Amino acid sequence: MKVLAFDFGASSGRAILGEFDGKKIELKEIHRFLNEPVEINGALYWDILRLYHELKQGILKADRLGGADSMGIDTWGVDIGFIGKDGQLLANPFHYRSPHTEHAVEELESKMSREELFAEAGLAFQKFNTLCQLVVMQKNGNVALENAESALFIPDLFTYFLTGKKICEFSIASTSQLIVPGKNQFSEKIFQTFGLKNIFPEIVSPGKIVGDVKEDVKNELDLQHDLKVIATCGHDTASAYLAVPKDSENSVFLSSGTWSLLGMELDEPILSKEAMDAGYTNEGGLNNSIRFLKNIMGLWIIQECKRTWDKEGNVMSFAEIADGASKIEPCKFLINPDADEFYSPHDMPDKIVKFCKKAGGNVPSNPFEIARCVYDSLALAYKHNVLALEKITGKKVDVLHIVGGGSNNTMLNVATANALGIRVTAGPGEGTALGNILCQLIALGKVKDAKEAREIVKNSTEIKEFLPSDCAVYENAYKLFLTIL
Repeated sequence: MKVLAFDFGASSGRAILGEFDGKKIELKEIHRFLNEPVEINGALYWDILRLYHELKQGILKADRLGGADSMGIDTWGVDIGFIGKDGQLLANPFHYRSPHTEHAVEELESKMSREELFAEAGLAFQKFNTLCQLVVMQKNGNVALENAESALFIPDLFTYFLTGKKICEFSIASTSQLIVPGKNQFSEKIFQTFGLKNIFPEIVSPGKIVGDVKEDVKNELDLQHDLKVIATCGHDTASAYLAVPKDSENSVFLSSGTWSLLGMELDEPILSKEAMDAGYTNEGGLNNSIRFLKNIMGLWIIQECKRTWDKEGNVMSFAEIADGASKIEPCKFLINPDADEFYSPHDMPDKIVKFCKKAGGNVPSNPFEIARCVYDSLALAYKHNVLALEKITGKKVDVLHIVGGGSNNTMLNVATANALGIRVTAGPGEGTALGNILCQLIALGKVKDAKEAREIVKNSTEIKEFLPSDCAVYENAYKLFLTIL
């Protein structure tokens, strides 16, 4: 059986064909493309029509390779597109890093307290949350919002383009700050409090078979095979979590890419003040499971550094950057990766240097020192949030499972094991695409449940293990790290 996964990350996208023989899945990347925001008049947008074009190219390539039994789409969270009465897209969706939501959280707090909103939605207070975007758009008189008949999250928007059917998949909706934690329903209280009209379709669970690719798309691409579209776990982190080779009830998951998303899989949301104050969030997954996690800035910082160095003519691969960083003294340079200045694009190396100067610590002077600074700081941020997680849940963490592209970074994996002082596993690197495929296989009745899915992951990919070996330097650095948070 062949299953097609489209994984749209914040910097690139890919089409992955998965062939399942009943015991393991063999992955084949058949299409890859860049995903870069477009800046217009001070706002950032997704180039959504270009991305849809690339989506169709992936479908075409899969068709020429013999077709697939189904396909599913996962993307980043929170962002939405608006559909008008004529069924057409009204505007390019805003990018979650667009600066127009800079003061959105303060806008929310003027109408509902943090405590009340966290109890009602269970999400951390992030200026990019869908609720923040909607409140700001309404305040600014956004024309697309005013004229919209329906709103669709990005994977659901692509599904609509392909099938003509409007859905709202649970895992992607759970990133919005608009739904009741752990439930397939929107919060009427939130919509009423902020004077918003609910124009989202009814929420559906991951694994719903939406329908076939419509005839006009088939004719445009001259497809030779029918193709079912399944609402997989539409949020990339939810898909990634399904591909975690879990081997302990006290394990922590880290989906490592542009963002680092660190947390546990739970049966029920945690809505305590302690969880709220620590910035933890309750998002949804397969079978209404809860991803109790923390958003950490992640490898975005390195991606932006590389973009600057490339422009300057100092072109290096990510592997070369990590290799050079591994030769630098550990924990000599530190930043708070979640500091506000690292959220926006442009001039990232300079922002890091300025932060180090302001903090009064050692200042990196070349790309490898800067990279080492980022990797060590991320490892210490993981330690900080694992300790918070233990306190909130009452569980003693004994292993960290890293999935996603960041799992291939040996230098960061070693630093993380040393910082946390526990066993770290790394892989699968294509965890998001693999989880996307597994959700589809569950929907098609070929895989029983999440437990069986994770056994298939172990059969299908190499999982590397890292044990702590030099904890003292990170333990000492952590004390300094706490002073710059």
